[in-house]
Amino acid sequence: MRDLVAGTRYLGRGVRWAARHGRWWGFGLIPALIALVLYAGLLVVLAVWAGDVAAWATPFADGWGSPWQGLLRGLFVALLLAGGLTLSVLTFTAVTLLIGDPFYESLSERVEESEGGCPPGPDRPLWREIGIALREMVHVLLRAAGFGVLLFLLGFLPVVGQTVVPAVGFCVSGFFLAVELTTVAMQRREVPVRERLRLLRGRLGLAVGFGTPLVLLFLIPFVAVLLMPGAVAGATLLVRDLVPVGADAGAAAGGDEPEGRSVPAAR
Repeated sequence: MRDLVAGTRYLGRGVRWAARHGRWWGFGLIPALIALVLYAGLLVVLAVWAGDVAAWATPFADGWGSPWQGLLRGLFVALLLAGGLTLSVLTFTAVTLLIGDPFYESLSERVEESEGGCPPGPDRPLWREIGIALREMVHVLLRAAGFGVLLFLLGFLPVVGQTVVPAVGFCVSGFFLAVELTTVAMQRREVPVRERLRLLRGRLGLAVGFGTPLVLLFLIPFVAVLLMPGAVAGATLLVRDLVPVGADAGAAAGGDEPEGRSVPAAR
């Protein structure tokens, strides 16, 4: 519970940082606005064709009478749209970070400098940085998709599928959203994606507490765009405490901390 609260506080700290640095907040809105236009179009297409997809996916129900055919396909459409929204939340961040790699790299560096020191990061050309980010994005999204398929199937269970499964789904989405948002600061510390996943699993409450409120807020139109700069700033602050400058990421992932120092939950 303590980590859940601490994760939410990191989000609040990031939003406050962005609010105090208006120029950087506006700078961070640009890639999010581009991604918003792209995703709005895709979600409209999904909504228009959801009924046809439901009919195509359930041919066995063609001969069913009323109301069972309508109930089954209505449930399928609802789950399809819910899955599309959840996937949009996850991929929106990943795609926005990919589009805005130079923007968010600069913003994250500024956050670290304002907090007292920024690690130099790897010296790689921009095209290679984008290639690495794309490869890691696919790795994370494939893992998230595996959970998504499982939760989608569990959604057909009576009662549990309409109560427990959505709640678990939001937490799973929150964890992977935290993974995506910490990418910029983690890459600067040269923490590979597998190590990053292990590190955040070791502080699962912290990752879920940070990412899940964002998942819920991102469901509100335009909020994702407005919060992206603050979310990146908050993720940077989280990484600074989770993997301090000069600390060994592998030791942190395994739960071993430098002697005499503990990783703070939040300030």
